[in-house]
Amino acid sequence: MNTKAYAVQHATDQLGPFSFDRREPGPHDVQMEILYCGVCHSDLHQARNEWNNSIYPMVPGHEIVGRVTKVGDHVKQFKVGDLAGIGCFVDSCRECANCKAGDEQYCLTHLVGTYNAYERDGKTPTYGGYSTQIVVDEQYTLKVSPKLALEAVAPLLCAGVTTWSPLRHWKVGPGHKIGVLGLGGLGHMGVKFASSFGAEVTMLSGSPSKEADAKRLGAHHFALTSNPVVMKSLAGQFDFILDTVSAPHDFTAITRLLKTNGTLICVGVPPEPAQIPPFSLIANRISIAGSMIGGIRETQEMLDYCAEHNIVSDVEVINIKDINNAYERMVKNDVRYRFVIDIASLKG
Repeated sequence: MNTKAYAVQHATDQLGPFSFDRREPGPHDVQMEILYCGVCHSDLHQARNEWNNSIYPMVPGHEIVGRVTKVGDHVKQFKVGDLAGIGCFVDSCRECANCKAGDEQYCLTHLVGTYNAYERDGKTPTYGGYSTQIVVDEQYTLKVSPKLALEAVAPLLCAGVTTWSPLRHWKVGPGHKIGVLGLGGLGHMGVKFASSFGAEVTMLSGSPSKEADAKRLGAHHFALTSNPVVMKSLAGQFDFILDTVSAPHDFTAITRLLKTNGTLICVGVPPEPAQIPPFSLIANRISIAGSMIGGIRETQEMLDYCAEHNIVSDVEVINIKDINNAYERMVKNDVRYRFVIDIASLKG
């Protein structure tokens, strides 16, 4: 099926119009008209080959919401007209221990990314949500509630579940003090979820201008990380810190804010390795952990929770023609807090 899209041809190019063929839906597939697609910072990293794994031409986008237009003969969970979502992956090996446990994001054999990846055949490239339609197996397709604004649901498929998953894994809730480091696409969802779960939330930011927004989003406190006096006063205060920052930063200074047995949870991806002296960990039995997106089951649980509690992302909706400018604004942190492409602008 001929599909309109925006793609990047080389690491130094801008995104521009592109067309390609989607496969026809198989017996277990869902075909979906894409209505909105979020713009993740990882789109920029991969479009520019900053992770050294890019496949060109590339159609980015893994925060996808739309409407089902066709289903295969054996599809049981979806029907034509349903709202649906696609997140960061569209298939996995289905056989390894992690896949069977519902942790497909940690597939031990072959996780198939929504874009910049190859299908399980090892040769067919995947193209993402900066496009008019997509075809995905129903097992990797998510139900989206009509209760919420679709454009604001789109970033939940990555930014949402990336923060939801570790907060649920470490059972963050009442009685816990948690710091959220960085108020961006991930950080603003971390604040919303952690406060909704009943934890006492402190926004840790180097930008004093973000205090009002942090408290509007649900943070109980705001702390300026660029102020040495403030940082000293916060030493040993937190059970958890959710680190959403993708720029280079001082991990050792952040670990000092944790209580004995505290955990630093890394979900941001800085370009350089963290430098952490062992004494900053062993002195208080500090743990440093990482977490990546979420499995299909927990992503659906998150979407259902968001529908019940009226939680969505704060977004700025853009025309597809503005995508290159949006990338430049992302580099400057000039978005509150996620760009979302109105795919109707691609269909015209």
